[in-house]
Amino acid sequence: MRLRFIFSQVWKGLRTNTSMMTSVILVTFVSLLFVGAAVLFQSQIENAKNDWYDKVEVSVFMCPAESASEACVGGEATQEQIDNLERFLNSKQMEPYIEEIFFETKEEAFAAFQEQLAGKTWAEAIDVEMMQASFRLKLIDPTDTDIDVVSEMITGQPGVETVIDQRQQLEPLFNMLNRFTLVATILAVIMIVVALLLIPATIRLSAMFRRSETEIMRYVGASNAFIQTPFILEGVISALIGALLAITGLYVAVEFFVQEWFANSWLKIVSASDVLKLAPWLILGAMVISALASYFALRRYTKV
Repeated sequence: MRLRFIFSQVWKGLRTNTSMMTSVILVTFVSLLFVGAAVLFQSQIENAKNDWYDKVEVSVFMCPAESASEACVGGEATQEQIDNLERFLNSKQMEPYIEEIFFETKEEAFAAFQEQLAGKTWAEAIDVEMMQASFRLKLIDPTDTDIDVVSEMITGQPGVETVIDQRQQLEPLFNMLNRFTLVATILAVIMIVVALLLIPATIRLSAMFRRSETEIMRYVGASNAFIQTPFILEGVISALIGALLAITGLYVAVEFFVQEWFANSWLKIVSASDVLKLAPWLILGAMVISALASYFALRRYTKV
């Protein structure tokens, strides 16, 4: 009987205070949308780092036929220079750093170039003699320290034009994602603050509109908890609906837009399963915050 009465009061409150509860739903929706976006952005960064930092290679480009680099004043790298560098890379001196060595000839580089840029008219102007032979080095421990040591030891070797740390090519992408995460986090914090201000105000207004009912309940001996429970549940239900809308929005965005846009990307992209893993935490957070905000807002208006 008591539960039936409580839920009837909750339904009555939701029905009579539709506009106020809608505002709670919307602000919760937007808040959790930004919170979820920030978490997914950070998850994307971690995915990319886990996938690619362990696969980072040091690329060693040999001097091409025509190069303006000071390291290539002697012209194109000779076969003897290439063989000497390969012996150096396989030496005991480099053994603690290099796990695997891959060599790409000019012909192989040209074939890969034509495959990647198939259909580009300007690519047809490139011929095999304009390409560079290169070594790809997979490191045992691809940390900044080891990469710097390997680069320093190879730079200046005869026939070597440049040594490139591929991690440097990934850093701009990670920096961009970090900026997106920061923006989403700032917006999420702002919206959560708005929610913390709006939810108590909405619940207090609901309690004030039904003050006569709470007075009657108090006269017949109802406890504070019994009086407060319907109002707290109103806030929790409104926040729950907002959380479900936010989860739905994130799911749709990831499944039908992000996954489609990056379908052919070399990155491991966040998926709908990541949204579903995040969903229980968003729901729990919304319910706990709304319940606490409602409780503290009601202490003053329903005090015996």
